[in-house]
Amino acid sequence: MKSISGKRLCKTLERHGWILQRISGSHHIYTHSAYPAILAVHGNRNLKTGTLRKLMKESNLTEQDL
Repeated sequence: MKSISGKRLCKTLERHGWILQRISGSHHIYTHSAYPAILAVHGNRNLKTGTLRKLMKESNLTEQDL
């Protein structure tokens, strides 16, 4: 899995129904009515692969969704 930027992940989350609730510093906080998870994405940096995998697992996304 290749690392992607936080901005790209934010756009992908929004396409899949996640809603930006607030911005706390440089972290974008997303929620979804169908999932209990709250996702915090660092909007300005490339995400490390482990962090990206965790966020994808919590948001029910696959590599093809990116």
